[in-house]
Amino acid sequence: MLSAVEKTAAIRQAFPPEGFFLNKDWLISPEAFPIDSRLTAQLEKLGHRLHLFNRACNELYLRSVSGKQPAWIAAYLDRGKPPELIEFARRKEFRNALPQVIRPDLVLTEEGFTIAELDSVPGGIGLTAWFNETYSQFGEDVLGGARGMIEGFDAIAPGADILVSEESATYRPEMEWLAQRTNQRVHAAETYSPPKAGPQNIYRFFENFDYPNLPGLPALREGAQSGALRISPPLKPYLEEKMWFALFWMQPLREFWRRELGEKHFSELQKHIPYTWILDPAPLPHYAVLPGLEINSWEELGRFSQKQRDLILKISGFSELGWGSRSVILGSDVSQIEWQSHIAHSLSEFSEHPYILQRFHKGRIIEHPFLNPDTGSIEPLRGRVRLCPYYFVLEDKAQLRGALATICPADKKLLHGMKDAILVPTAVRD
Repeated sequence: MLSAVEKTAAIRQAFPPEGFFLNKDWLISPEAFPIDSRLTAQLEKLGHRLHLFNRACNELYLRSVSGKQPAWIAAYLDRGKPPELIEFARRKEFRNALPQVIRPDLVLTEEGFTIAELDSVPGGIGLTAWFNETYSQFGEDVLGGARGMIEGFDAIAPGADILVSEESATYRPEMEWLAQRTNQRVHAAETYSPPKAGPQNIYRFFENFDYPNLPGLPALREGAQSGALRISPPLKPYLEEKMWFALFWMQPLREFWRRELGEKHFSELQKHIPYTWILDPAPLPHYAVLPGLEINSWEELGRFSQKQRDLILKISGFSELGWGSRSVILGSDVSQIEWQSHIAHSLSEFSEHPYILQRFHKGRIIEHPFLNPDTGSIEPLRGRVRLCPYYFVLEDKAQLRGALATICPADKKLLHGMKDAILVPTAVRD
């Protein structure tokens, strides 16, 4: 049996020469992140609930467009988007098209977990697949099994051309590794030309906001419209907005969510989706307040004390700032003057790039072993965990095929990939 140090050396040696993330590194652990059967069961159910949530989001937007729900819903979701993308996303040919990969970002808390975000164009698929394959060789009961991620991705887009943009180039190495294990091919999204013969599956690894840099996008849209191309995730920018969490909590829409999700799924998602607001500069009537904040204007928000500012401010979507924590501000981490400045900037961007405000839930502290590159020994890291389960939607069912754990040092409040964080697969242990 290998020692912990020998195991980390074997893991490092198993890395492909080109790596997984462009110019990115992380701390290596000899062990997968353990979760118990209770959390595993919760994650299994969460995939179904999030698939229902995506379907309900799609339905709510289209009903808003058709006049069966208030027009302000679609108006929020379409802000800052070019007319041609809006028109294409609404086409009846793609009415029921939904993301086939669902990845929530879960922060593990003392009470359970909270869903910080829901990503339908997620990175980490290839890396998690490699983690599962590699760590299972050391006897780890990895979530999804050794080949669950590979088989899941292959099943949703068999023989696909995977289009990776320059904006997403960080993730190209992991998609290259994944494509080598399936009958798929990676192409530069900027220069891709659809094949003459179809139909052809396309897996889109670029964000909708990147459309000005993609001269071939009109040809992709034409191919999808004719049926020659099947594009996943669908070219629906409205589904990629973070403001859906705010819409989920709005009182006027509560009956819609209850009806579409079912009472049990609705109440369960309420436990995990943090209360969220859209920073809309429109003034409120003098007798009204923002629910949960109990304020009449955003100016009052700027006067919150540090203790009251356990709130996250971030862009809703359709922007290069919408991923990788680029726009995320934690109110309690900045001065009151800085907080007021960020609020003012967010409100000024509303017409093109709406921002959201979200309750911040602090992650619980855990310890996990890692190889200290400075000492060459195995040491414990006290940290907080972001857990990213991957669900592949096959035959209208969300199947859990793996989960990537990012363990950040305890002094980091925003949990994302960084060189001083541990990245590992998730394994089931009781």
